[in-house]
Amino acid sequence: MRLTATAHRLAARAMPALITSLAPAIAAADTLPAADLTGERVYQEVCSACHGRGVPRAPQLGNRRQWAPLIREGQATLTAHAWVGVRGMPPRGGRADLSLEAFSAGVAHMARSAGAGWQPPDPALLKRIETEVLKREARLKARGGKGG
Repeated sequence: MRLTATAHRLAARAMPALITSLAPAIAAADTLPAADLTGERVYQEVCSACHGRGVPRAPQLGNRRQWAPLIREGQATLTAHAWVGVRGMPPRGGRADLSLEAFSAGVAHMARSAGAGWQPPDPALLKRIETEVLKREARLKARGGKGG
């Protein structure tokens, strides 16, 4: 089903309230055991709340058209921006107890489902993501904390 431009605008306005309403439920979920932090598990336990339920502006799992421009940003950049919060997405997907490594594995899983060759992060990639996180946070702070 295709939404009209008006429906998209209304959905975009409702996004912050929707995320706010989902965040407590996501945060209240059991902490993921370290041994189970595969990208697929992180997706199922955290990301699917938005990326598997048709939430506006949340690219859906496997949708190559929605993921293509994000994949072009590169794994380190996209992961860092999502970690900090971007385009209506709360930081860490609303899951404060999630490690950067686990979060990155979840992002890689979703990108792979849309055709990217991304793998779970190794130490070098995690370092690049951490560097991007610092840059993103500095840019947001300079803009008065406004995301985008």
